[in-house]
Amino acid sequence: MPMYVKDGGDWRILDTSGDTPDQMYCRDSTSFTNKTILNAYVKTGGVWKEFYTIFETTTLETFSTAGIFTDRVPALANRIHIQSAVGGGSGGYRGADYDKAGGESAGPGGASGAFISDMVFAVTGGEQLTLVIGDGGAAGTGVYSGSSGTGGSTTLSGATTGPIFTLGGGAAASVSGGGVQGPLRTNNASAGGTRSGFATAITSGTTVDGLDITSFTGGPRGTFNQQGDGTAGANPGNCGGDNCTIGGGDGGDSFAGSSNTGGIGGANGNTAGTAGTRGAGGGGGGTEPGSSQGGAGGAGEIVFRYLRL
Repeated sequence: MPMYVKDGGDWRILDTSGDTPDQMYCRDSTSFTNKTILNAYVKTGGVWKEFYTIFETTTLETFSTAGIFTDRVPALANRIHIQSAVGGGSGGYRGADYDKAGGESAGPGGASGAFISDMVFAVTGGEQLTLVIGDGGAAGTGVYSGSSGTGGSTTLSGATTGPIFTLGGGAAASVSGGGVQGPLRTNNASAGGTRSGFATAITSGTTVDGLDITSFTGGPRGTFNQQGDGTAGANPGNCGGDNCTIGGGDGGDSFAGSSNTGGIGGANGNTAGTAGTRGAGGGGGGTEPGSSQGGAGGAGEIVFRYLRL
């Protein structure tokens, strides 16, 4: 419902949006500017009803494409709710077959990035935020040696607030020491991304429009104030015997085993590993007949909204 104020003899709508929003004040002694009104009520039919709040929690915004972006904090906001954020997942590695080397090799899966689920941090009204969304790592393609692509870090920082968090991407899967007629290669598992540079989290409070922040549980973990490192991909290793069949390793799940699973490892040489999503690792390739490629890691994301406590 719009609210009107009389300004110079004319009625106009009180505009609480934009970079220079209108605000309400109450007179205290000699000044109208030293007591900011957060909420105002009117009694109608014997019931008090709120007709003004200084700031209403915004709708969720999603950044899920790799790159660098900016967003401006609304002038009257002072907190940011991160519903979900994750670093990029690393790529899975391809499988390998040999010429009578006494075995075959599965590709290890990529790892997921570090994550946040339903955390709240302080920000400064009007400041510009910089969001870096980590890219997913490429699948590893060298047959007997090489590494998959590492996941990129996802970060958030404010021009005034400074660093808010860094969520490292999944580390590469790698293989080494193999040859077409042997020896069998060594398959090295990926490692989950690590988190660092966290600002102090806000763990209690109620917004001016009546939301208890501890009830924020819509993120992937389903519990308020969660963070963690990424999950390593599976590493099945080698099978014994010429032309044995072995499937690739699954990519590491993002958000510590939530419903967002990693890429699936290829079942054999005819089935490639699938790509990860939302910061999960890519699946590794299988082998026999022939060998198959791994999948790329999933790009990171930040899903957030602004509020005022």
